[in-house]
Amino acid sequence: MIYAISTDAGQVCPHFGRAPEFTIITIEDNKLIDKKIYQNPGHQVGSIPKFINEIGAKCMITGGMGHRAIQFFHDYGIEVIMGASGSIEEIIQKIIAGTLEGGESICTPGGGKGYGVDKIHTEADEGHHHVH
Repeated sequence: MIYAISTDAGQVCPHFGRAPEFTIITIEDNKLIDKKIYQNPGHQVGSIPKFINEIGAKCMITGGMGHRAIQFFHDYGIEVIMGASGSIEEIIQKIIAGTLEGGESICTPGGGKGYGVDKIHTEADEGHHHVH
C-alpha cells in the first residue's frame, strides 16, 4: 500500500497544506519497499489531494487538516489519518507494527502562510488574507 505523509525535515508536518514536502512510502508484506520525497506542488483548493491521488496513495498521514481537505481526500477514496507526529521512521515502524492511530487535528487553520501557500498567487488574492 502507498502512504503519503506531510513532512518537514524528516518529521511529520502539523499541517498537510503547509508541508514543504510529502514523503511517499510503499509498504508491502510489512516491509518498506519504496520511499520518495516530493516537493509541495502548491496549495490551491483541492490541488494537494489531487496530487496525492495521482501518485497512487491510499492513505494521507498528517498532523492535521481542515474539513474541506478531508472531504477532497475522501472523494478520491483516500483514508486520512490526523494527529500524527514524530519522525518518518517512527511512522513507518508504527504502520508496519499496525499501531499507527489517528487522533484530533493538531493544526491551527489560518495559522500563517506556509510553503504551499507561498507558491500560489492569483489576482483574487490581492488584498485578501488566505484562511483555511
